Amino acid sequence: MIQCWRLDDSRQSLVLGSHKDRLAEVVYWGPRLPDDEDLTTLYDAHAIDVTGGMLDSNPELSLCPEATRSFPGQPGLIVRATDGTPMLPKFCFAEAQETTNGLSLVYTDTTNALTYSARFSIHPRTHMIEAQATLEASAPVHLHWLSAPVFPGSQQSDEMIDVAGRWCGEFQLNRTPWSAGIRYRENRTGRTGHEHFPGLIVPCRGATNTQGHAYAFHYGWSGGHRMVAEELPDGRRQIQFGHAARMETEPKTRFETAPLYAVFSDDGINGCGVAFQRHLRDEIVTFPNTERPRPVHYNCWEAIYFNHNLPELKDIADRAAGLGAERFVLDDGWFGNRDDDTQALSDWEVDPRKYPDGLTPLIDHVHGLGMTFGIWFEPEMINPDSDVFRANPHWALGSEDQILGRQQMALNMALPDVRDFLFDRISAVLRDNDIEYIKWDHNRVLPMPDAAQTRGSYELIDRLRAAFPDVEIESCASGGGRIDFGILSRTHRVWLSDSNDALERLKMQHNAAIFLPMAVTGSHVGPRKCHTSGRIMDIRFRAWVAAQRHMGFEMDPRELTDEEAGVLKDVTSWWKTNRDWTYRADILRLDSPDDAIVAEQHLSEGGEKFVVFAGKAATSDQISPRPLPLTRLTPDAKYRIELVNRADAEALSRGDQALKSGPLVLSGGYLMAHGLTLPWSFPDTMWVIEGTLV
Repeated sequence: MIQCWRLDDSRQSLVLGSHKDRLAEVVYWGPRLPDDEDLTTLYDAHAIDVTGGMLDSNPELSLCPEATRSFPGQPGLIVRATDGTPMLPKFCFAEAQETTNGLSLVYTDTTNALTYSARFSIHPRTHMIEAQATLEASAPVHLHWLSAPVFPGSQQSDEMIDVAGRWCGEFQLNRTPWSAGIRYRENRTGRTGHEHFPGLIVPCRGATNTQGHAYAFHYGWSGGHRMVAEELPDGRRQIQFGHAARMETEPKTRFETAPLYAVFSDDGINGCGVAFQRHLRDEIVTFPNTERPRPVHYNCWEAIYFNHNLPELKDIADRAAGLGAERFVLDDGWFGNRDDDTQALSDWEVDPRKYPDGLTPLIDHVHGLGMTFGIWFEPEMINPDSDVFRANPHWALGSEDQILGRQQMALNMALPDVRDFLFDRISAVLRDNDIEYIKWDHNRVLPMPDAAQTRGSYELIDRLRAAFPDVEIESCASGGGRIDFGILSRTHRVWLSDSNDALERLKMQHNAAIFLPMAVTGSHVGPRKCHTSGRIMDIRFRAWVAAQRHMGFEMDPRELTDEEAGVLKDVTSWWKTNRDWTYRADILRLDSPDDAIVAEQHLSEGGEKFVVFAGKAATSDQISPRPLPLTRLTPDAKYRIELVNRADAEALSRGDQALKSGPLVLSGGYLMAHGLTLPWSFPDTMWVIEGTLV
């Protein structure tokens, strides 16, 4: 008997089917099917032929491919009994539960006393599919690998795009051609990682940012993941995501994957990106006050480092407020005996040498300037040179002779005593001071991967959120080392990278927009000479790159000339004026025919407004920039186009170019087919163009 189920939204259909009570498989995923599609016929039509040298029938590429079904690829489950004996389950259908936008399938293996469940939901507004798998056993078992429900990889695709990176160089896109065998990526650092963002894009042939079919995935877990993208000998393709293998160190009777977020787009990679942006912002992140605008952020780290001095900090706060900052964040160095990064981590008490009257004088001064106050913690870490370590060396995770990272070790977050201690210390700081914001850092990888560590960190954050529901939390891990939908279900902002280099940020932000909206992506105007790259950049470029996301400053404002301060005030004022609609705008990556131009279009809900940021990352191969096509406009509508920063044109831009001279009114059809003709510019500059529906 054939059984079939389907989930639909206005864009896509997901059809699952099974035969003879075996594990279901995805037999269709793509553009929305007619409501009267015969799913049994579709299931039959999906089957591939059998020929010489093959089995007499093809094993299912199921939601959890089973080795016992002669499956020729990577299985979806690897599990052992407590005595080490491999268990080779063979699951059979038990029950299905269907709701309007959800489906749950349950399968049992009576021989091994195992139960496998796969749950799916589809969000009709964001177009996001969430899929999650659970394994239950009657007696404890050792889990080696459990994939979230397996999706097929499109056979209309020539390549896959995954995300790599490094410290100060996050969100680099890798393009790998499909071929027989496996594209296997595993992050075993114990956190999401700069190196392995848990995402995958599968564009179909001919797809670009703005057109064509594309599929995308994100695994919402902060503890390290494994990705398998495999082409089988028969040509079928499978995509698996789950926790990194062997992360469950103890036998248990229940295991669960994190949610796998999956989406199909008929509007290029942007369709995937908009779905992720909207779903994260509106369905996952829970802001304490959704009515409050995102505040302009000031972080003092690159101004003072560990040299905390109250008069200087007050002066810096005065200047930051004068530039337009609305939140002041006190970074590392306020606690314990913390004069450098070698000591005092976990001694979370205010340093009386630096703050003899506590934090109150600084907080009161900041509040008097109209800014809220935030503070830095790194709760999951400990220095061996700290009072807490000397009293509790057994709290450290890993061996005594482990390699340190930044002179620190990780605390064992699986221990209730550790979580209780951290909750008490952090709570005391939040309770005794009027603090609205935490920058939560994580500055080293773990000595070994352990899922219990991530669950312990989640539990602590959840407990603090419950106790202090009005406090916002930023996820920072040496910059972008812990960015995923799992941590963002508990936090409100990410620090994309420790690099404030505007050129590097331009590219990182552009790629991260496939998954992250403006509302959560922190971007700061750094110092004139970047502390991580040594590059010197003009204030205009630095300011406009920061204005593409949740804007802030992270430099010593005392270094600014009057002209630089004026530019920064103007750009900050522009950002504040527009932040209400850009908060909910879709970030659309544009297909630039000029490789030197990194461009994106932020389009408002309803499409009445947009802003184009066209950053020049290098010298163009030709004399003038090629026209830049826009996207998602109404072809027969007219738009008023205005260059916001026309005064930034250099003397070498000496023609009477129309966009420089004044506003233009152009049709959406023209702007999408031909594109905007931009003025000439130097590298490391940005043109900002506003569009308004006439």
